[in-house]
Amino acid sequence: MSAAASFARDYAEARGKFAEAARAAGARLASYPHERVKGPGGETIATDIAWLGPKEATRVLVTVSATHGVEGFCGAGVQTGSFRAGIAGELPPDTALLAIHAVNPYGFAWLRRVTEENVDLNRNFLDHAQPLPGNDGYVELAEALAPTEWSMEAQRRTRAALEEYGRRHGAALLQRAITGGQYTHPDGLFYGGAGPTEARRTLERIAREQLSRARRLAVIDYHTGLGPYGHGEKIVIHPPASAGLARARAWYGDAITSTSLGTSTSSDVVGDLLTGLERALPGAEVTGMALEYGVRPLDESIDAVRADNWLHHHGSLDSPQGRAIKVQIRAAFYGDADDWKEMVFAQAMDAQRRALSGLRG
Repeated sequence: MSAAASFARDYAEARGKFAEAARAAGARLASYPHERVKGPGGETIATDIAWLGPKEATRVLVTVSATHGVEGFCGAGVQTGSFRAGIAGELPPDTALLAIHAVNPYGFAWLRRVTEENVDLNRNFLDHAQPLPGNDGYVELAEALAPTEWSMEAQRRTRAALEEYGRRHGAALLQRAITGGQYTHPDGLFYGGAGPTEARRTLERIAREQLSRARRLAVIDYHTGLGPYGHGEKIVIHPPASAGLARARAWYGDAITSTSLGTSTSSDVVGDLLTGLERALPGAEVTGMALEYGVRPLDESIDAVRADNWLHHHGSLDSPQGRAIKVQIRAAFYGDADDWKEMVFAQAMDAQRRALSGLRG
């Protein structure tokens, strides 16, 4: 079976393929249903997990899909494919694999990057009782980024405003203003939330229930939307000069990039899932990495997110424009072609094997 066959058309098919492949590999499954929302067809949606290997293992490789929901096609395909490819036979002694499928099931099912609270889950893992980070650039661009109209004229006008900001401040600061995260506009883009989302609470519950015995963890969080077509950038969030960054470099090589050192295509963000999971497991050594695959140019991805944000706040899902926007955002974050899937899977398996080797050492 080709690697491409492990990828899916939609959330429901991805969930079914994941469960089937995990059971066939001998994994133990559990589900954490989402309580407040359903899928587009009224179906139950859930974060599903599969544990492969000894339950008492102190070394665990954790893979996470759909932190940004619509990006879940990639990570879910990798998780399913790794079970089918025989990852069970590659686990060293005292080592397990925990695959967390659709940590943001709402976003995956509804083809959105955000949770049902309109929150970017990868900006939500911080202490909301403390002062939240500011983003003056976003405040300046808020109306252009999240307009109340999505006509051709509105798109032209708002793109011109973004381009003007980029001319004045540079491309890096424009990207930072848009994607770095903001906590002032709940109906806007890359909103980090006013408190923990249900998806965050679910992940923290999984950490408590499944990983309390673990002493060494490798975490791979799958993403799409940045970089060249099919290329997997190994993005590390650990601070400069930290032991975590040193371990990641030893495991994955000099190809890793760092948001804090400014070598990544991603902006440096706060409230990310990798840091949140590490904080939820203070007794464990955690080596985290986001594997980010390119699909379309960045400006197309941003436009797809802007269109989807407009649709869910001001438009109609059941309209020609609404359906077209859903096609647009899916295409921006899912390379639904066999060559892309094969590229993605080969790099993902290499990263998983490097992580298992690092855990053994």
